Amino acid sequence: MATMADIAKMAGVSIATVSRVLNYDDKVVASDETRRKIFEAAESLNYTKHINKKTARREKIAIVQWSSQEEELNDIYYMSIRLGAEKYAEEHGLSISRVYAEYEKIPGDVEGILAIGKFSKQQIQVLQSFQKPICFVDTYYEVGSADQVMVDFEQAVKDVIDYFVQQGHQRIGYIGSLAEDEMNSGIDPRSLEYTRYMQKLGLYRKEDVFDFKGKYDARAGYQQMISAIRNRGDHLPTAFFIANDPMAIGSLKALHENNIRVPEQVSLIGFNDVSVSQYTVPALSTVKVYTEVMGEEGVALLLERINSREIPKKVRLGTKLAIRESSK
Repeated sequence: MATMADIAKMAGVSIATVSRVLNYDDKVVASDETRRKIFEAAESLNYTKHINKKTARREKIAIVQWSSQEEELNDIYYMSIRLGAEKYAEEHGLSISRVYAEYEKIPGDVEGILAIGKFSKQQIQVLQSFQKPICFVDTYYEVGSADQVMVDFEQAVKDVIDYFVQQGHQRIGYIGSLAEDEMNSGIDPRSLEYTRYMQKLGLYRKEDVFDFKGKYDARAGYQQMISAIRNRGDHLPTAFFIANDPMAIGSLKALHENNIRVPEQVSLIGFNDVSVSQYTVPALSTVKVYTEVMGEEGVALLLERINSREIPKKVRLGTKLAIRESSK
């Protein structure tokens, strides 16, 4: 049976760090990369924490990730949701079966399914065809009679735009996708709300929206900001809302390379509050999303359905605007 010492050796960290990370110690200071190494090592060694058999419950659930395992390791956002779900499940003595992308591998003996990610309409139908209690977490589409946990994107985006307006900005650009993505998993609600609210305020300018189709990563943010600098020139927006932190970090690099000072000339706010955002130069302002709580809430709802609740519940979790050095 694998031990924390085995995990520490494989991950190249101390046993104390492994213990704190695996026990979700809020005081631990560990980078996303360190956490990823620890959880990857724990999974490869089939590490499981001891559970008192007298208190263990019999329910078994499947946690189904929209992405592959490799993609999850490169995206702390969805990993964090899953870890929150697993923490809650473990605390309640549940047995877990992990499934990545290949839905046909969902075991037939599970009593419920927690589906995490941007599933398409077709994928939602496939998952619902198992005829098990199911809760979708961070899925854009409506999911009928299933339970659903979402971020309150509407309020989050309003908070960003209201902050910019209060700081005196009138030209507020956006980097993200206004089109349905290549996986047909819906239009990003951040994009929809940006457009709707900016139009309501009379501030929307199509030329200040840098829309693209593809992955939300640092490279995309860099390329879109370079495009903005070249196309808008002296009319570059004085503030940008960027759909996630990796893209915002790429945008910071593009602005720096073009000698555009942040936040003196251009302010930036990202989304998700990944841990590295605190350590960029300048430190990135962002929207904090409580990803682990999303996972916990998803399992809690799923347990209610397993225990015979019939009425569907849709939960929208609030966010927090984290103002740092990249905006004023």
